[in-house]
Amino acid sequence: MGSAEKVIEIRGLHTRFGETIIHDNLDLDISRGEVVALVGGSGSGKTTLVRAVIMLLKPAAGSIKLFGEEIVGIGDGPAFRLRRRFGMLFQQGALFGSLTVRENVAVPLREHTRLPARRIAEIADLKIALAGLPADAGNKLPRELSGGMLKRAALARALALDPALLFLDEPTSGLDPVSAGAFDELVVQLKESLGLTVVMVTHDLDSLWHATDRVAFLGEKRVIGYAPMAELVTAEHPLIRAYFEGPRGRAARGQICTAK
Repeated sequence: MGSAEKVIEIRGLHTRFGETIIHDNLDLDISRGEVVALVGGSGSGKTTLVRAVIMLLKPAAGSIKLFGEEIVGIGDGPAFRLRRRFGMLFQQGALFGSLTVRENVAVPLREHTRLPARRIAEIADLKIALAGLPADAGNKLPRELSGGMLKRAALARALALDPALLFLDEPTSGLDPVSAGAFDELVVQLKESLGLTVVMVTHDLDSLWHATDRVAFLGEKRVIGYAPMAELVTAEHPLIRAYFEGPRGRAARGQICTAK
């Protein structure tokens, strides 16, 4: 994918919280149409990296280009425009509890467009269906949804503005294996049907095998491995080996080999 168009280009990224350095000279490219997972041990900076890319965190140094546009030091106007081009699914959904699913999906449409209320409701219903939810889910409050439905409702909202880029933070966390597998399949379907580029933070080894094109392994404050899963699990770096050669890693790999 070296010649593919780059949606995200990160060079020499340095982030820190006070005296604690999170990333030091981190580089990463993500090409259009890929599903890329960010993995690594706790504290390796996966979510911090996403926060920097979606402009919720200002790096101490380095460059981040989003759709070819530098975002480090970007102004409010250009940042607002770029935010229309990506969607974000937060780990707990982050839906407004007092709003129905349809109203939640409509929030970014009301914020970023001047469409009439009826058209906004129609688009919201379309996104709800696209996320694999039944039509009556639009009238429900978040507390009335199962864990899997809640994730899909949050996904529908992330898709509201037809983004080219989608960020998923632990999208299958808390789901049973069947629901998690169905969500992985949905991500792959959306990538193929809509041409989405997807960046996910996950600890779900099944998702890494089933839903990704490449996996970026964060460790030692940078990316220490970046490849399809079948290649990454053979890497010799001790952090990568320890991560994938534990009991859970071997079990997930065994399931893939058995399926093949």
